[in-house]
Amino acid sequence: MFDIKSAKILWDYHHLNQDVENAEGIIAFGSHDLHVAERAAELYLLGYGKYIIFTGGLGRITQNIWNKPEADKFAEIAIEKGVPKNVIYIENESSNTGENIQFTKKLILDRAISVSRVIVVDKPFKERRLFATLKKQWPELNFSVTSPIAPFEEYLLYYQNSKELAVDDFINIMVGDLQRIDVYGDNGFQIKQDIPLVVWEAFNTLVEEGYDKQLING
Repeated sequence: MFDIKSAKILWDYHHLNQDVENAEGIIAFGSHDLHVAERAAELYLLGYGKYIIFTGGLGRITQNIWNKPEADKFAEIAIEKGVPKNVIYIENESSNTGENIQFTKKLILDRAISVSRVIVVDKPFKERRLFATLKKQWPELNFSVTSPIAPFEEYLLYYQNSKELAVDDFINIMVGDLQRIDVYGDNGFQIKQDIPLVVWEAFNTLVEEGYDKQLING
């Protein structure tokens, strides 16, 4: 069993808790977490944007559990929730966050989509990394970051009941993303983020417990 206090510290650090304001559109970043598609659909149906762009092919996790691109699965969910098909744009070739941004930029240019202000949606425990990456890779974009509205405990229950990923996968992903925030800030892929000592202590506790499956060679 992992150290719950340490996992909660990482969860809280990854969260930015930014306010959501009306925007031109919504860009939802693909992953294994279908709640992201539901959140994007919710925002559209509440009138926060005029369109949704779903971006994501098959990434390091979904390539092992799905045979359909993330963006396509997300679009299906949004349509089921009542989002009109004609306000959805799909970018389904990217395999990582950098490509998400690169290929979405191309889609926007090719389709002449207005992005005066957008809401970007991702997993709760990827908000900070996405924010820092966008600030570096797409500095002209006017955006706010949001994610599915759910507490840490609800996500634990979700992974306990998931048939595709387990709680250990959830913890490994949070640990791996914390390391990426540090490494990618140093190598210039994203803007640097302050990582408090208490967060590093939580990270090290979880790594010592064996949650190192999503770490990269920094």
